[in-house]
Amino acid sequence: MIVLLVDGYNIIGAWPELKRLKDRDLGQARDLLIEKLAEYQAYTGDRVIVVFDAYHVRGLERKQHNFKIEVIFTKENETADERIEKLAGSLTNVRTQVYVATSDYAEQRTIFAQGAFRKSARELYIEVMNIQREINKDVESHKAVQYQPKIPINKEIRDIFEKWRRGGK
Repeated sequence: MIVLLVDGYNIIGAWPELKRLKDRDLGQARDLLIEKLAEYQAYTGDRVIVVFDAYHVRGLERKQHNFKIEVIFTKENETADERIEKLAGSLTNVRTQVYVATSDYAEQRTIFAQGAFRKSARELYIEVMNIQREINKDVESHKAVQYQPKIPINKEIRDIFEKWRRGGK
């Protein structure tokens, strides 16, 4: 199994589209990152965990499941880096490869020591964009396939049946 741990705010600050959005609405930038990572997860089948830093925010730790992605807001006085290090240490084993997506150099050194691999923000961005292109190609190829009915019917009749099927007259 492959697990991708994502330092949410680090990625938001590194990806051009999210960085611009963050300046106007941080919540929307978080949501868009989660949405893009959900597509990544659906395409790759990897387990994805996004960690957002709540170090300066009062309150309890929160976990959510958006799509099939686990989203963690750290507890008060805990950084995302600390939580990612704990997760990397607990998840890394013989059957599980853990990748940490961050461009924080100190964090990368720490996770290497725990046996996890790193993925820079730029590498993850390129991978997500390539997956998006593949998804778009797949969608276009499905659109291009023409439906061939088992019983040959001319197009006019087929269109009439299609209107009826959709509730039109």
